[in-house]
Amino acid sequence: MNSRKGDWIQTFSGVCFYPLDARTEEIRIGDIAHALSLQCRFAGHCRCFYSVAEHSVRVSCAVPPADALWGLLHDAAEAYLVDLPRPLKRFCEMGRLYSEIEDALMAQVAERFGLNLPVPPSVKHFDTVLLMTEKRDLMCAEPKPWEGTAEPLPKKIKPWSSMKAERVFMERYAEVVLMGIAGEVAIARKMGILIEYMEWPA
Repeated sequence: MNSRKGDWIQTFSGVCFYPLDARTEEIRIGDIAHALSLQCRFAGHCRCFYSVAEHSVRVSCAVPPADALWGLLHDAAEAYLVDLPRPLKRFCEMGRLYSEIEDALMAQVAERFGLNLPVPPSVKHFDTVLLMTEKRDLMCAEPKPWEGTAEPLPKKIKPWSSMKAERVFMERYAEVVLMGIAGEVAIARKMGILIEYMEWPA
């Protein structure tokens, strides 16, 4: 008899993953990188494909070094849940339930990668900065003003392919861990996630 809550999905690496009953040992950085590299921001309504993985890398590079891993993984739950557009997430019962599931899964992500909750303010700030930058560079003219008052980044975004986004996401992950700028992470955990990275296909 299955003792897990809910049903499961098969991840890219072959893990039997239960989104409603996530366990840290089943969360893999390669699965996160691959899934996010194939998911388009803005529910696909940008002028060209622009992945959640690329967005995450750009946030990671914008925040202070101590918050770089949080910046990279702030949307990690979407690798298993996909995302809901903000109007659904904020203004309906579906959004409330989704947010509860997302929060529970992000707690497991944080434990898996040695991150401390809550998400740092710098990550939230630069998430908005990237949102404004993406609006400027990737969207058609706005029909109404968007939420968010942050100034966009000066450099224009030229979107990557999904394959490049996955590769750069994994490279950024290794860089953050190897340089020791992810915060207080146990040596054993560091070694485990680096071994997982080295075993991931090039």
